[in-house]
Amino acid sequence: MNKALKEILFTEEQIKDRVKELGIEITHDYMDRDLFMVGILKGSFIFMADLIREINLPVLIDFMSVTSYGRSATSSGEVKILKDLDFSVEGRDVLIVEDIIDTGYTLEYIQKMFITRGARSVRFATFLDKNEARKVDIKVDYRGYFVPNDFIVGYGLDYSEEYRNLPYVAALKEEVYSK
Repeated sequence: MNKALKEILFTEEQIKDRVKELGIEITHDYMDRDLFMVGILKGSFIFMADLIREINLPVLIDFMSVTSYGRSATSSGEVKILKDLDFSVEGRDVLIVEDIIDTGYTLEYIQKMFITRGARSVRFATFLDKNEARKVDIKVDYRGYFVPNDFIVGYGLDYSEEYRNLPYVAALKEEVYSK
């Protein structure tokens, strides 16, 4: 597996430290609110699990499965909901948790949908931000790290459903995903 990696961007220790910092920040910001965290599957599950353990508040959680990629390495821009929420967002302060934000199409779509459904507020927490690839203007409220416009894997992020289990974050060699 390591032969497919271009470079390690963030170690397991760096990840733990940053997630702890984000948890403290979110705890402070949502101290007097009811926090409803929505993880975007599949990539966010590891980050979200670690993050909620660092938040010192009651937290309602739910998950959505949304795609704009399919099995491609680039976003089509067309967002498709594969699994919707089990709980209503109406009147809630929603924090959408993503593994990585690049084009922003998916989050823009979900944000508009949640506002239409009556969410009191919609904010974003992402572990990684590939802002060089951004196509729409969205505000990222909580960010782990900025990353280059490479194909990133590990810590929940995948390429064709592989590499999610890496305890660190790495860039994939271009020849692996450009086949």
